[in-house]
Amino acid sequence: MADAQDKAGSGHCPSAPDHKAAEKLFAGQWHFVRGVPSLEFLPASDRPEIAFAGRSNVGKSSLINGLTNRRNLARTSNTPGRTQELNFFQPDNGSFYLVDMPGYGYARAPKAKVEAWTRLIRDYLRGRPVLRRVYILVDSRHGLKDVDTLILDLLDEAAVPYQLILTKMDKLKVGEVEKALHATQDAVATRAAAFPFALATSSEERQGMAELKVSILGAVS
Repeated sequence: MADAQDKAGSGHCPSAPDHKAAEKLFAGQWHFVRGVPSLEFLPASDRPEIAFAGRSNVGKSSLINGLTNRRNLARTSNTPGRTQELNFFQPDNGSFYLVDMPGYGYARAPKAKVEAWTRLIRDYLRGRPVLRRVYILVDSRHGLKDVDTLILDLLDEAAVPYQLILTKMDKLKVGEVEKALHATQDAVATRAAAFPFALATSSEERQGMAELKVSILGAVS
C-alpha cells in the first residue's frame, strides 16, 4: 500500500509539471487498434497496458472518450453488455494501450455469453505481464457490489495494481460526494493491490479527468 501512495493518482491535486505532462500524453490523436474476443488475438506484449473494468453500463466507454477527447472512440450505449471484447486503443505515438473491458455482472445476457465474457476478463487480468494498472469503475450512486468484490479478490491474488474510480458523480448531491468517496476508500483500505485513494469522475462534466490522466501517466512511465 505504501508504494501505491507514493505514485501519481493518489487522489490529490496534480502538480503543474505532472498535469502538463499528462495532458500532453492524451493530447494527440487516438485510434482503435483491435477487438479481442479471446486471448490468442491479444496484441504483442511490447508496451504498457491500462485497463478499465466495471459493471455493465457503469460508464467505461464514456470515460475513455472523455480522456481521449473523442466523442466516439469507444462505443457507448444505453444497452448493458454492448462491449463484448477487450477493445484496445492507442495514441499516435503508440506508447501504451488503453483497454476497454467487457462489462461484468449483466445477468440478462445469454448464460453462455456471460460465461465467455467472464472467462475472458479473468484470464486477461490474471495473465497479462504488461498490465500496469486496472481501473475499477463503480457507479457512485450504488457503490461496490458483490460482483465488484470478486474482481478485486482476483486482482489481489494476481498482484495487479488497481484503483477505484467513482463515475457519474454529477448525479450525487453535494453532501453525498465525500460520503461516497470515503465509503469506497474504506472498502479497499486493507486490500494488498489497491491504491488507497479513489478518483471521483463525471464524464458529462469532465470532472476528475486531470487527476485520472496524471494517475495513468504514473502507471505507464
